[in-house]
Amino acid sequence: MLSDAESLSVLKRCTHGVLALSDQEGFPYAVPMSYVYFNNAIYFHCAMIGHKIDLIAANPHASFCVVDQDIIMPETFTTHFRSVIAFGYISCITDRMEKEKILYILGEKYAPGREESLKKEIDGSIVRTNILRLQIHHMTGKEAIELTRNRTLHSD
Repeated sequence: MLSDAESLSVLKRCTHGVLALSDQEGFPYAVPMSYVYFNNAIYFHCAMIGHKIDLIAANPHASFCVVDQDIIMPETFTTHFRSVIAFGYISCITDRMEKEKILYILGEKYAPGREESLKKEIDGSIVRTNILRLQIHHMTGKEAIELTRNRTLHSD
């Protein structure tokens, strides 16, 4: 198990993961998404309408999984993995100022140092862009025991 601090570090450094929602019949719907972690929440941008939005309106429970590392070790029939799953409640942000703030934070993560072009992009797309907030209720992080041992050896 990863500590909360280690799990947060993974969330902060990764660039994409899989958002999982449930439909009305209980079937899972998992979709890859880019994101940003900010203030104990995970934020995504997407279209204003669509399957995700319909599912969120019907059931706000969600999980989000990121894989930080997965190195295949064929000689030992395993992988050296590290991943985090966050569980929480997802909602759409409707306040324009909050949407703009999150779009800037997303832009800085994926295109740092491009403030002028980022402002133009946000100004031109904010009315047709939805921002989703996954408020984290709890999370779990795990890594292969070999990675834990390796970190322990190098920290002594």
